[in-house]
Amino acid sequence: MAEIAVIIVNYGTPDLSIAAVESVISRSHGGRSVEVHLLDNASPGTDAEQFSSTHAERGWGDQVTLWPQTVNHGFGRGNNVVIDALLVRPDAPRYIFLLNPDATLENEALDVLAKFMDDNPLVGASGAAISLPSGEPVSAAFRFFSPAASFVHAVNFGPLARMFPRAAVALPPNTKAGGVDWVSGAAVMLRSDVLRKVGTFDPKFFLYFEETELMYRIQAAGYHVWHLPQARVLHAEGVATQVQVNRPERRARPAYWYDSWRHYHQVCMGRGGALLTGFAWMAGAAINVPLAKIRGQNPHAPLNFFSDFWSQVMVPLLKDRKNA
Repeated sequence: MAEIAVIIVNYGTPDLSIAAVESVISRSHGGRSVEVHLLDNASPGTDAEQFSSTHAERGWGDQVTLWPQTVNHGFGRGNNVVIDALLVRPDAPRYIFLLNPDATLENEALDVLAKFMDDNPLVGASGAAISLPSGEPVSAAFRFFSPAASFVHAVNFGPLARMFPRAAVALPPNTKAGGVDWVSGAAVMLRSDVLRKVGTFDPKFFLYFEETELMYRIQAAGYHVWHLPQARVLHAEGVATQVQVNRPERRARPAYWYDSWRHYHQVCMGRGGALLTGFAWMAGAAINVPLAKIRGQNPHAPLNFFSDFWSQVMVPLLKDRKNA
Protein backbone atom coordinates (compact mmCIF):
# COMPACT_ATOMS: atom_id res chain seq x y z
CA MET A 1 0.00 0.00 0.00
CA ALA A 2 1.45 3.35 -1.07
CA GLU A 3 0.80 6.24 1.29
CA ILE A 4 1.25 8.84 -1.46
CA ALA A 5 0.38 8.61 -5.14
CA VAL A 6 2.07 11.14 -7.43
CA ILE A 7 0.29 11.99 -10.69
CA ILE A 8 2.08 13.59 -13.64
CA VAL A 9 0.01 14.46 -16.71
CA ASN A 10 2.09 14.84 -19.86
CA TYR A 11 1.32 16.47 -23.19
CA GLY A 12 4.23 16.87 -25.56
CA THR A 13 7.00 17.23 -22.96
CA PRO A 14 8.34 13.67 -22.55
CA ASP A 15 11.87 14.58 -21.45
CA LEU A 16 10.58 16.95 -18.78
CA SER A 17 8.03 14.39 -17.59
CA ILE A 18 10.72 11.73 -17.28
CA ALA A 19 12.82 14.17 -15.24
CA ALA A 20 9.77 14.80 -13.03
CA VAL A 21 9.38 11.06 -12.44
CA GLU A 22 13.07 10.68 -11.64
CA SER A 23 12.92 13.56 -9.16
CA VAL A 24 10.27 11.62 -7.25
CA ILE A 25 11.72 8.12 -7.29
CA SER A 26 15.19 9.37 -6.38
CA ARG A 27 13.94 10.75 -3.03
CA SER A 28 13.46 8.81 0.21
CA HIS A 29 10.25 10.67 1.25
CA GLY A 30 11.04 10.14 4.92
CA GLY A 31 10.50 6.41 4.48
CA ARG A 32 6.95 6.84 3.17
CA SER A 33 5.82 4.54 0.38
CA VAL A 34 5.23 6.44 -2.86
CA GLU A 35 3.91 5.36 -6.25
CA VAL A 36 4.04 7.40 -9.45
CA HIS A 37 1.41 7.56 -12.18
CA LEU A 38 2.52 9.03 -15.51
CA LEU A 39 -0.39 9.77 -17.85
CA ASP A 40 0.20 10.71 -21.47
CA ASN A 41 -2.66 12.89 -22.70
CA ALA A 42 -2.65 11.58 -26.29
CA SER A 43 0.44 13.60 -27.20
CA PRO A 44 0.85 14.07 -30.96
CA GLY A 45 4.41 12.69 -30.94
CA THR A 46 5.87 9.43 -29.69
CA ASP A 47 5.66 10.32 -26.01
CA ALA A 48 3.79 7.17 -24.99
CA GLU A 49 6.33 4.95 -26.75
CA GLN A 50 9.19 6.89 -25.15
CA PHE A 51 7.68 6.40 -21.71
CA SER A 52 7.30 2.69 -22.30
CA SER A 53 10.90 2.25 -23.39
CA THR A 54 12.21 4.44 -20.57
CA HIS A 55 10.14 2.48 -18.06
CA ALA A 56 11.88 -0.72 -19.15
CA GLU A 57 15.37 0.75 -19.59
CA ARG A 58 15.47 2.44 -16.20
CA GLY A 59 13.78 -0.38 -14.32
CA TRP A 60 10.99 1.71 -12.90
CA GLY A 61 8.99 -1.44 -12.24
CA ASP A 62 5.84 -1.33 -10.14
CA GLN A 63 6.76 2.04 -8.65
CA VAL A 64 5.73 3.81 -11.87
CA THR A 65 2.47 3.11 -13.70
CA LEU A 66 1.94 4.37 -17.25
CA TRP A 67 -1.45 5.59 -18.44
CA PRO A 68 -1.41 6.08 -22.24
CA GLN A 69 -4.55 7.86 -23.45
CA THR A 70 -6.13 8.15 -26.88
CA VAL A 71 -7.84 11.48 -26.07
CA ASN A 72 -6.38 14.71 -24.71
CA HIS A 73 -8.45 15.21 -21.56
CA GLY A 74 -6.80 18.43 -20.43
CA PHE A 75 -5.34 18.88 -16.94
CA GLY A 76 -8.25 18.22 -14.60
CA ARG A 77 -9.89 15.39 -16.52
CA GLY A 78 -6.47 13.81 -17.14
CA ASN A 79 -5.78 13.76 -13.42
CA ASN A 80 -9.30 12.46 -12.81
CA VAL A 81 -8.58 9.38 -14.91
CA VAL A 82 -6.00 8.32 -12.33
CA ILE A 83 -7.64 9.81 -9.23
CA ASP A 84 -10.94 8.03 -9.89
CA ALA A 85 -9.10 4.71 -10.20
CA LEU A 86 -7.09 5.34 -7.05
CA LEU A 87 -10.03 6.29 -4.84
CA VAL A 88 -11.90 3.03 -5.45
CA ARG A 89 -8.91 0.83 -4.70
CA PRO A 90 -9.10 -1.08 -1.40
CA ASP A 91 -5.51 0.08 -0.77
CA ALA A 92 -6.12 3.67 -1.85
CA PRO A 93 -3.31 6.08 -0.94
CA ARG A 94 -3.90 8.55 1.87
CA TYR A 95 -2.61 11.46 -0.20
CA ILE A 96 -2.51 12.34 -3.89
CA PHE A 97 0.21 14.70 -5.06
CA LEU A 98 -0.13 16.48 -8.39
CA LEU A 99 3.16 17.40 -10.05
CA ASN A 100 3.38 19.32 -13.31
CA PRO A 101 5.37 17.60 -16.07
CA ASP A 102 7.68 20.64 -16.20
CA ALA A 103 8.36 20.50 -12.45
CA THR A 104 10.76 18.57 -10.22
CA LEU A 105 11.09 18.04 -6.49
CA GLU A 106 13.88 20.17 -5.01
CA ASN A 107 13.81 18.55 -1.56
CA GLU A 108 11.79 16.00 0.41
CA ALA A 109 8.66 17.99 -0.40
CA LEU A 110 6.30 15.01 -0.23
CA ASP A 111 7.35 14.14 3.31
CA VAL A 112 7.08 17.80 4.41
CA LEU A 113 3.54 18.14 3.05
CA ALA A 114 2.35 14.72 4.23
CA LYS A 115 3.74 15.19 7.75
CA PHE A 116 1.93 18.50 8.09
CA MET A 117 -1.32 16.98 6.86
CA ASP A 118 -0.87 14.01 9.20
CA ASP A 119 -0.73 16.47 12.10
CA ASN A 120 -3.58 18.65 10.82
CA PRO A 121 -6.53 16.51 9.68
CA LEU A 122 -8.64 19.52 8.65
CA VAL A 123 -6.11 20.52 5.99
CA GLY A 124 -7.52 19.19 2.74
CA ALA A 125 -4.79 20.48 0.43
CA SER A 126 -1.27 21.82 0.83
CA GLY A 127 1.11 23.32 -1.69
CA ALA A 128 4.86 23.71 -1.99
CA ALA A 129 6.98 26.79 -2.64
CA ILE A 130 7.90 27.08 -6.31
CA SER A 131 11.03 28.46 -7.97
CA LEU A 132 12.07 28.79 -11.59
CA PRO A 133 15.00 26.62 -12.76
CA SER A 134 17.17 29.73 -12.25
CA GLY A 135 16.32 29.63 -8.56
CA GLU A 136 14.09 32.71 -8.68
CA PRO A 137 11.05 32.15 -6.43
CA VAL A 138 7.60 32.73 -7.88
CA SER A 139 4.15 33.01 -6.36
CA ALA A 140 2.65 29.68 -5.34
CA ALA A 141 -0.13 30.86 -3.01
CA PHE A 142 -3.09 33.01 -3.96
CA ARG A 143 -6.26 34.82 -2.96
CA PHE A 144 -9.54 34.10 -4.69
CA PHE A 145 -10.46 36.35 -7.61
CA SER A 146 -12.68 39.40 -7.15
CA PRO A 147 -13.94 42.34 -9.22
CA ALA A 148 -11.48 44.66 -7.43
CA ALA A 149 -8.58 42.30 -8.08
CA SER A 150 -9.44 42.05 -11.78
CA PHE A 151 -9.71 45.84 -12.13
CA VAL A 152 -6.43 46.61 -10.35
CA HIS A 153 -4.57 43.89 -12.22
CA ALA A 154 -5.90 45.07 -15.58
CA VAL A 155 -5.00 48.73 -14.98
CA ASN A 156 -1.42 47.61 -14.23
CA PHE A 157 -0.47 50.86 -12.49
CA GLY A 158 1.89 50.63 -9.52
CA PRO A 159 0.40 53.41 -7.38
CA LEU A 160 -3.09 51.89 -7.69
CA ALA A 161 -1.80 48.43 -6.78
CA ARG A 162 -0.02 49.87 -3.72
CA MET A 163 -3.23 51.59 -2.63
CA PHE A 164 -5.11 48.28 -2.68
CA PRO A 165 -2.56 45.59 -1.74
CA ARG A 166 -5.25 43.08 -0.82
CA ALA A 167 -6.60 43.23 -4.35
CA ALA A 168 -3.59 41.24 -5.51
CA VAL A 169 -4.49 37.62 -6.30
CA ALA A 170 -0.92 36.33 -6.23
CA LEU A 171 0.71 36.42 -2.81
CA PRO A 172 4.43 37.32 -2.67
CA PRO A 173 6.89 34.48 -3.36
CA ASN A 174 8.26 34.82 0.18
CA THR A 175 4.84 34.22 1.78
CA LYS A 176 5.24 32.36 5.07
CA ALA A 177 3.54 29.10 5.93
CA GLY A 178 -0.15 29.51 6.57
CA GLY A 179 -3.68 29.12 5.35
CA VAL A 180 -4.45 30.63 1.95
CA ASP A 181 -7.34 30.62 -0.51
CA TRP A 182 -5.63 28.37 -3.04
CA VAL A 183 -2.23 27.07 -4.08
CA SER A 184 -0.66 26.27 -7.43
CA GLY A 185 -1.80 23.04 -9.04
CA ALA A 186 1.78 22.52 -10.23
CA ALA A 187 2.72 21.00 -6.86
CA VAL A 188 -0.20 20.29 -4.54
CA MET A 189 -1.02 17.47 -2.15
CA LEU A 190 -4.69 16.49 -1.74
CA ARG A 191 -6.24 14.35 0.97
CA SER A 192 -8.02 11.37 -0.59
CA ASP A 193 -10.81 11.32 1.99
CA VAL A 194 -11.59 14.96 1.21
CA LEU A 195 -11.75 14.26 -2.52
CA ARG A 196 -14.28 11.52 -1.82
CA LYS A 197 -16.45 14.10 -0.06
CA VAL A 198 -16.16 17.11 -2.38
CA GLY A 199 -15.49 15.36 -5.68
CA THR A 200 -12.56 15.54 -8.05
CA PHE A 201 -11.86 18.12 -10.77
CA ASP A 202 -14.87 19.62 -12.52
CA PRO A 203 -14.80 17.95 -15.97
CA LYS A 204 -16.06 21.14 -17.66
CA PHE A 205 -12.58 22.63 -17.34
CA PHE A 206 -10.04 21.76 -20.00
CA LEU A 207 -7.12 23.77 -18.63
CA TYR A 208 -6.74 26.62 -16.10
CA PHE A 209 -8.81 27.54 -13.04
CA GLU A 210 -9.68 23.92 -12.28
CA GLU A 211 -7.48 23.72 -9.17
CA THR A 212 -8.86 27.04 -7.91
CA GLU A 213 -12.43 25.78 -8.21
CA LEU A 214 -11.54 22.50 -6.50
CA MET A 215 -9.94 24.35 -3.57
CA TYR A 216 -13.01 26.58 -3.37
CA ARG A 217 -15.09 23.41 -2.85
CA ILE A 218 -12.59 22.02 -0.35
CA GLN A 219 -12.90 25.13 1.80
CA ALA A 220 -16.67 25.28 1.38
CA ALA A 221 -16.75 21.79 2.90
CA GLY A 222 -14.95 23.06 6.02
CA TYR A 223 -11.37 22.09 5.22
CA HIS A 224 -8.32 24.32 4.90
CA VAL A 225 -5.72 24.96 2.21
CA TRP A 226 -2.15 25.65 3.32
CA HIS A 227 0.99 27.00 1.71
CA LEU A 228 4.13 25.31 3.07
CA PRO A 229 7.34 26.92 1.77
CA GLN A 230 9.43 24.31 3.57
CA ALA A 231 8.48 22.00 0.68
CA ARG A 232 10.28 23.14 -2.47
CA VAL A 233 9.69 22.46 -6.14
CA LEU A 234 11.38 23.75 -9.30
CA HIS A 235 8.98 24.64 -12.12
CA ALA A 236 9.76 25.70 -15.68
CA GLU A 237 6.58 27.79 -15.62
CA GLY A 238 4.49 27.70 -18.79
CA VAL A 239 6.69 25.25 -20.72
CA ALA A 240 4.06 22.50 -20.71
CA THR A 241 1.10 24.76 -21.57
CA GLN A 242 2.76 27.50 -23.63
CA VAL A 243 0.66 30.05 -21.70
CA GLN A 244 2.88 32.31 -19.60
CA VAL A 245 1.25 35.29 -17.94
CA ASN A 246 4.44 37.35 -17.76
CA ARG A 247 5.79 36.91 -21.28
CA PRO A 248 7.45 40.10 -22.54
CA GLU A 249 5.51 39.86 -25.81
CA ARG A 250 1.72 39.96 -26.05
CA ARG A 251 0.02 36.77 -27.14
CA ALA A 252 -3.60 35.84 -27.58
CA ARG A 253 -5.03 33.48 -24.99
CA PRO A 254 -6.48 30.21 -26.30
CA ALA A 255 -10.24 29.81 -26.33
CA TYR A 256 -10.14 27.22 -23.55
CA TRP A 257 -8.57 29.82 -21.22
CA TYR A 258 -11.58 32.12 -21.66
CA ASP A 259 -13.98 29.18 -21.33
CA SER A 260 -12.33 28.21 -18.06
CA TRP A 261 -12.37 31.80 -16.79
CA ARG A 262 -16.12 32.06 -17.47
CA HIS A 263 -16.96 28.70 -15.94
CA TYR A 264 -14.91 29.26 -12.79
CA HIS A 265 -16.35 32.69 -12.05
CA GLN A 266 -19.90 31.60 -12.77
CA VAL A 267 -19.63 28.51 -10.56
CA CYS A 268 -17.90 30.25 -7.65
CA MET A 269 -19.37 33.77 -7.86
CA GLY A 270 -22.68 33.27 -9.64
CA ARG A 271 -23.66 34.83 -12.94
CA GLY A 272 -23.92 38.31 -11.44
CA GLY A 273 -20.50 38.09 -9.81
CA ALA A 274 -18.95 36.77 -13.00
CA LEU A 275 -20.44 39.63 -15.02
CA LEU A 276 -19.29 42.22 -12.49
CA THR A 277 -15.77 40.80 -12.50
CA GLY A 278 -15.76 40.69 -16.29
CA PHE A 279 -16.83 44.31 -16.64
CA ALA A 280 -14.25 45.30 -14.01
CA TRP A 281 -11.50 43.59 -16.01
CA MET A 282 -12.60 45.21 -19.27
CA ALA A 283 -12.79 48.65 -17.62
CA GLY A 284 -9.33 48.24 -16.14
CA ALA A 285 -7.93 47.07 -19.46
CA ALA A 286 -9.48 50.08 -21.22
CA ILE A 287 -7.83 52.46 -18.73
CA ASN A 288 -4.52 50.67 -19.22
CA VAL A 289 -4.45 51.32 -22.99
CA PRO A 290 -3.71 55.08 -22.77
CA LEU A 291 -1.57 54.57 -19.66
CA ALA A 292 0.59 52.06 -21.48
CA LYS A 293 0.91 54.37 -24.48
CA ILE A 294 2.06 57.25 -22.28
CA ARG A 295 4.63 54.97 -20.65
CA GLY A 296 5.83 53.60 -23.97
CA GLN A 297 4.60 50.09 -23.21
CA ASN A 298 2.33 47.56 -24.86
CA PRO A 299 -1.14 47.17 -23.35
CA HIS A 300 -1.15 44.80 -20.40
CA ALA A 301 -4.10 42.70 -21.59
CA PRO A 302 -3.55 39.69 -23.87
CA LEU A 303 -3.59 40.24 -27.61
CA ASN A 304 -7.15 40.50 -28.99
CA PHE A 305 -8.40 40.70 -25.41
CA PHE A 306 -11.44 42.92 -25.92
CA SER A 307 -12.90 40.95 -28.84
CA ASP A 308 -12.04 37.53 -27.39
CA PHE A 309 -13.24 38.29 -23.87
CA TRP A 310 -16.46 39.87 -25.05
CA SER A 311 -17.39 37.06 -27.44
CA GLN A 312 -16.21 34.11 -25.35
CA VAL A 313 -17.01 35.30 -21.84
CA MET A 314 -19.39 38.23 -21.63
CA VAL A 315 -21.84 37.32 -24.40
CA PRO A 316 -22.42 33.76 -23.07
CA LEU A 317 -22.86 35.15 -19.54
CA LEU A 318 -25.32 37.79 -20.69
CA LYS A 319 -27.34 35.18 -22.59
CA ASP A 320 -27.39 32.69 -19.70
CA ARG A 321 -30.66 33.87 -18.16
CA LYS A 322 -31.29 30.60 -16.36
CA ASN A 323 -28.43 31.35 -13.96
CA ALA A 324 -29.43 34.96 -13.39
